[in-house]
Amino acid sequence: MSATFHPYASDPRWKLLLLPLGVGDDDGVTLTDDTLRATFGHWSVETPLDNVVGSRVTGPHRWYTAVGLRLSFSDDGLTFGTTPKRGLCIEFDTKVPRVIGLHDHSALWVSVEDPEGLAAALERG
Repeated sequence: MSATFHPYASDPRWKLLLLPLGVGDDDGVTLTDDTLRATFGHWSVETPLDNVVGSRVTGPHRWYTAVGLRLSFSDDGLTFGTTPKRGLCIEFDTKVPRVIGLHDHSALWVSVEDPEGLAAALERG
C-alpha cells in the first residue's frame, strides 16, 4: 500500500474555534504500509498499524464533546474533531503516548471526511 491521506471533514461553523489549535487543510490521518499518523494542528499521534485492533464509525455527537482537541470523560480516549456529525473511533492494543491529559490513550476519535473509507483502509492494512 502506498501512503493514503484521509482529511478531516470541513465545517465552516467550527473554523474559528479550530484556528488557535493550528488545524488546517493539511491535517488528517495518513496511513503508510506500516504506520498510522494523525495530525491535528500542533498535535499528532503516530503508531504502528499492527497496534490498531479495531475501529467503529460513530456520530452524531454533541458539538462540545466532538469538536476540538478533547479527552473522553468515560475513558482515556483522545479526540481530534472538526465536526460533530460523524467520525471514526480507532482502538489501540498498546496505548499511544499521551498527547494531552495525564494518561496514555487507548483510542483516538477522528472526524475524517470518509470514516467508512478509513475503516476499510485500516482493515486492509
